[in-house]
Amino acid sequence: MRLYDTARKSVVDLELDEAVGMYVCGITPYDATHLGHAATYLAYDLLIRRLEDLGHTVTMVRNYTDVDDSILPKAAELGEHYLSLAEREIDRFEADMAALGARPAAHEPRATQSIDAMIEMISELVDAGHAYVSGDRVFFDVTTFPAFGKLSGYGREQMTALAAERGGAPDDPRQRNPLDFVLWQASAAGEPSWPSPFGPGRPGWHIECSAMGHAALGVTMDIHGGGGDLIFPHHECEIAQSESISGAPLARYWVHAGLVSYQGHKMSKSLGNLVFISDLRSRIDPRAIRLALMAHHYRSEWEWFDSEGLAAQRDLDTLVGTASGMQQQGELTHVSSGLVADVQAVLDDDLDAPAARAALLDAAATIERGAAGTVLRSELAASAALCGIDLRHPPVAGTP
Repeated sequence: MRLYDTARKSVVDLELDEAVGMYVCGITPYDATHLGHAATYLAYDLLIRRLEDLGHTVTMVRNYTDVDDSILPKAAELGEHYLSLAEREIDRFEADMAALGARPAAHEPRATQSIDAMIEMISELVDAGHAYVSGDRVFFDVTTFPAFGKLSGYGREQMTALAAERGGAPDDPRQRNPLDFVLWQASAAGEPSWPSPFGPGRPGWHIECSAMGHAALGVTMDIHGGGGDLIFPHHECEIAQSESISGAPLARYWVHAGLVSYQGHKMSKSLGNLVFISDLRSRIDPRAIRLALMAHHYRSEWEWFDSEGLAAQRDLDTLVGTASGMQQQGELTHVSSGLVADVQAVLDDDLDAPAARAALLDAAATIERGAAGTVLRSELAASAALCGIDLRHPPVAGTP
C-alpha cells in the first residue's frame, strides 16, 4: 500500500509490521460533528479497513480535547460545566460516527484524564532546558529543537502567521521567541485548574496529544494523522516536544486530510455555515453521506454542495437495489469479475476512494445491463463493505 507522507512530501510505500498503531487527533467536543470531521475520520476509517484487509491488526487511538481555549468559553457562554458540554457533544459525535459506519477507536483518551502525564512531560522538558517558565506560563523554546518546521516545510514567516491565526500569540512578551508555544498556563477565573510544579493552571493544547499518544502507543507510533490544518502548529509542536524528550521519531508516517468548504465559502463556525452530520443524516441515509464523501480524494481540498447528498442517495439506492437483486440459478456465472481486486488496487494507490466509488457504480451499471450474474452481485456487496458501506443492511437507527 502507498500513501502520501506529509513529512516526506511524496507518496511512499508503507512498510508496516503486522500490528499497526495509529493516532488520529480527535475533536474538541464543544459543538456538533460537521462534514469536515466526517470527511477526515472516514478517510482514516477507510485506511484501517484496507490495512485489516491486508492482514494487519490496527490499534487506532482518537482523543478528546475536553479542556482547551475553545471549549471553556463555549461552556461559559452556555452557562454549563465544561465537562457536561463535552459529554453531550461526545455522545452526539459517537452517534454520528456509528451511523456513518466508522469503526470505534481502540482507545479514546480524554485530556482531563491525562493531566499527570502532561505535567510529567513538561517537567522533563524544563529539566532538559527545552522549556522555560515565564510569568504564569511555561513555554517550549523552539530554538532548542533545530528541526522545528521539518513536518510542514514552512518558513519562519509563514509559521509565525499561522501560529497567530491558530491559537498562538507570537507577540506575547512573556515568550522568548515568536514561535515558542505554551505548555502550561495559569487558569483564568472560573476555569478548571490543576496543581503543578509550575503553579496551579491547565495544560496548553499541543502537550495533550503528546502525552495521550505516548501513553497509548509508545514513543513512536506507526501512523499519525488528522486534518490538514493540524500540520502547523499542532503536529509540528507535537514533534518538537515529543522528540526532544525521546530522541526518537514521533511517527513513522504522517497522513493528513484536506479541508472542506461549503458552496463556495470556507466552512467555519464564525460564518455559521457548518454542515452538521446530525442534520444531514436526518435527511439522507448515512451510507449515502459516506458514498458522497468518497467522491473526493482524502488529500484534496473541496467544496460540499447540497445537491451532492441527494445525488449520493440516488447512487446508494442503485447500489442497494442491484446488490440485493436475485438471479435464477441457471444464470449463475462462476467467473470472478475482478471487482474486489480492482477496488483493493485503487485503495492501495494513496487511498483513491473516488476510483473505488466509480468502480462500484460501474459494476452496478454492468449488472443492470444484464451482463453479469450473482457472483458479481456478491462481489459488489463485498467491495462496498471494504469501503465501509453495507449494502445488505441499513444503518441502525439513532437519534441525530
